[in-house]
Amino acid sequence: MALTLVVFAGFYPTPRHTVHYANTLAQALHGPLVLLHVKRASMFDPYALMADSYHQDELNRQTETAAALYRLAEELHTQPTVEVATDLLPEVARDLAKRHHPVLFVLSQPGPNQADSSVAQACAELLRASHLPLLLVPATAPADQPPQRILIAADREPFALAADAQPLRQLLALPGVALTVAHVSSGVEDDAGCSAALRAVQLSGLVQGLPTPELRGYQHDHYADGVLAAVQDTQADLVVVLARERSYLGELFHQSVTAHLLAHCPVPVLVLPVATPAATPDSGLLATAAQVTNSVISGLMPAN
Repeated sequence: MALTLVVFAGFYPTPRHTVHYANTLAQALHGPLVLLHVKRASMFDPYALMADSYHQDELNRQTETAAALYRLAEELHTQPTVEVATDLLPEVARDLAKRHHPVLFVLSQPGPNQADSSVAQACAELLRASHLPLLLVPATAPADQPPQRILIAADREPFALAADAQPLRQLLALPGVALTVAHVSSGVEDDAGCSAALRAVQLSGLVQGLPTPELRGYQHDHYADGVLAAVQDTQADLVVVLARERSYLGELFHQSVTAHLLAHCPVPVLVLPVATPAATPDSGLLATAAQVTNSVISGLMPAN
């Protein structure tokens, strides 16, 4: 199934660059491209307590924006669909994901000096809270070629791909892509942790059918700085981070180590929603039964 990319479009240099990056990626994946323009992002509908006429007036003013987006679409080779919304709400994001499934949301990397940074930040937070896959593209990322060296930042903890994230394996399977799994430890060298990180990636199915990724360990007191060091060391042109509902990677866009990574990473960051695998219901019973069996057998064995 083709992977649909929904890119947050605008007319300033940074979002235009992101549109061209998404266009190149869509061509490489042979998937549809959707240009989406929003003015704001909010968890709650700002028009809920207003008359419908206010919202309709703002929608009418979006007509010229839509016309400009269609002109932007004509510059591309993917014949994208154009969507315009006044506000990105959770239900709007879910509707987009439902209508264009499978989908990856692509937006510009938020930055302190960008005029549209607050909108990009709010959109990223809303998508992360909705547990939807997103790709943040810095203005320095080359827009004329798909990624060739992909770094997967992983730890010991096993994970399972969320349903919405499974189609993203297509990105890792692009021709010529070299994969590296990076494990960052603090204080000590942790070869066992490196091996466990690689095993977690393999068991998740993320790299199923692909050559075994190269494994590299990095030692750093700050996790985000360790990942940035791995990016520089491997010359990666895309980083995959695992967004669990609960972990130090969970609060991606707040005061966390990953917020630092997303704000300063010189290459695109793919935020991949994952879940911690549930334990098999009978696994505990089986383990207990095995222990009992071993005890019985030991009791029946003659002493030396």
